[in-house]
Amino acid sequence: MATTSSTSYFERIQDFVAENKKVVVIGTAAAALAVGGVIYYASTSRGPGGDLEKGKARDKKKSSKKRKTVNDPDGPLLEEIKPKVADEEDALSVEEIAKMSVEERTTLAGTLKTRGNTLYQNRKFQQAVDMYTRAIQVATKSESVYYSNRAACYMNMTPPKYDLVVQDCDEALRADASYVKALNRRANALESLSRNQEALRDFTAATILDKFQNESAAQAVERILKKIATEKAAVILSTREPRLPSFTFVSAYFAAFRVRPLPALPENPSTGDNTLLLALQALAAADYAHAVSLVNEAMEQGISWEIGKAEALNLRGTFKFLMGDVSGAKDDLYESVKIYPSLTQSWVKIASVHMEQGEGTKAFECFEEAIKHNPQDPDIYYHRGQVLFITNEFKDAADNYTKSSELDDTFVFSHIQLAVALYKMGELARSMATFRRTMTNFPQRSEPQNYYGELLLDQQRFVDAVDKFDRAVELERAKPPPMNVLPLVNKGLAIYQWKQDIAAAEQCCDEALRIDPECEPAVATLAQLSLQQGKIDRAVEMFERQAELARSEPELINALTYQYASTAQLEFTRNYPEMAEQLAQIARSMAV
Repeated sequence: MATTSSTSYFERIQDFVAENKKVVVIGTAAAALAVGGVIYYASTSRGPGGDLEKGKARDKKKSSKKRKTVNDPDGPLLEEIKPKVADEEDALSVEEIAKMSVEERTTLAGTLKTRGNTLYQNRKFQQAVDMYTRAIQVATKSESVYYSNRAACYMNMTPPKYDLVVQDCDEALRADASYVKALNRRANALESLSRNQEALRDFTAATILDKFQNESAAQAVERILKKIATEKAAVILSTREPRLPSFTFVSAYFAAFRVRPLPALPENPSTGDNTLLLALQALAAADYAHAVSLVNEAMEQGISWEIGKAEALNLRGTFKFLMGDVSGAKDDLYESVKIYPSLTQSWVKIASVHMEQGEGTKAFECFEEAIKHNPQDPDIYYHRGQVLFITNEFKDAADNYTKSSELDDTFVFSHIQLAVALYKMGELARSMATFRRTMTNFPQRSEPQNYYGELLLDQQRFVDAVDKFDRAVELERAKPPPMNVLPLVNKGLAIYQWKQDIAAAEQCCDEALRIDPECEPAVATLAQLSLQQGKIDRAVEMFERQAELARSEPELINALTYQYASTAQLEFTRNYPEMAEQLAQIARSMAV
């Protein structure tokens, strides 16, 4: 599993924003005061809240969303304000209403509302609508309660009249923009109308205005964010042209495999055979774009010998995988091992594909097949260690890294990942000793410096961490271009965590993007730093860019989730500017 260069970095980005699995982003108005640039609301960590009827238990089921009714314990509630009794029974004309005093009109409107409430509780929704409509006509000013209660009636009719719910809640919120019941009611109607971004706007506002105590609204934010991101991702992936991810990503992937000698051409090579050799030479020179076009050309021209066909399918399948064509990658890689079962690199890459699809058992079966054909291939054990590592089986991962190094101790990543696995196991002394030994044995490699810096940063040894990142950058600059920019991004993140120096952190990321304009970690870090400064507009732009760069569906959904969550927060801060200080207080209380 070729994850060495990216896994630990993105783990740290996730730590930077304090993310966990069932979390949604809200409250960016107070971003500068929140950990990682955003306030995070974990829907499963908050106690029940929101408006409930007295004496009724809350329905805690997490099943699929259903329309709430008057009989549901958390269904639409009506405002109960006891007015003075009035004797008016019949509808009044406009002229008759105009002749009434303000006090008479106010009293009558309250009475009509109370009658509407009674009819609502008796499920006589149309009659209740008539009462609320009369109350609206009689009232001397726009009363948000009357509109919201009438909206509740429309919501409970069969079929529901969602458009009228939205209209009445619009009126209610014009009278009182902070009326949470109307926000929730309109959000539910908008979601039913598949106007999901508007629903997200309202649920986000309701959650923040309720000070994050309404579990139902917070779960709705999470639900709709997932719905929006998943739908948008499906559209993007169905229309987007396949393309390679960033140089940083692709080079990290190929660096996770040991260099193998080029295959020997047959005595009378075909045109396709020679083109394949050119493709493999372009790959060795890190000219990935040409390697892609050349291997495709070689396949079209035809490969004359079996090992060559297997190698071509292995390379083409690898590029398909990197470009997000998982199904095509799997077909090519399986065809490769069908032709030449001893090509263990193809087995290892098939395991990577299975892991991306969440098929761990099949991944391990591929490793067993690879070992059966070539038990002395050290790459098998390194990549099996990677799979064990990402499934948190650190002891078994360490054993595999050790086996890989025993078979070939010249591969730097086996030593690095062993040190990281030992660190995860809590064996700090052994981990640090392994890193120091690796830096001594590989003095011209930047990777040990970079990853050692990450462990030092995890221990908040900021001066030492920045020193290692600087050394890694120095070693990268001394190499022929293009440069691996991850140490620059790590340095920026370290400076921010150490000194809260956002300008210096941004400078590091900007430099990384000048060198590699498609470096995903740099884009992700700049997005979070923008949130820290309350620059939500720029953060949204960065998340949009992150979505453009996303290679896989999960990565794209993650980027789109941040993008639309941030957009909803931005709209909230514009609609409720007076909430900034309250949000700041909430941010302080939520920061850990």
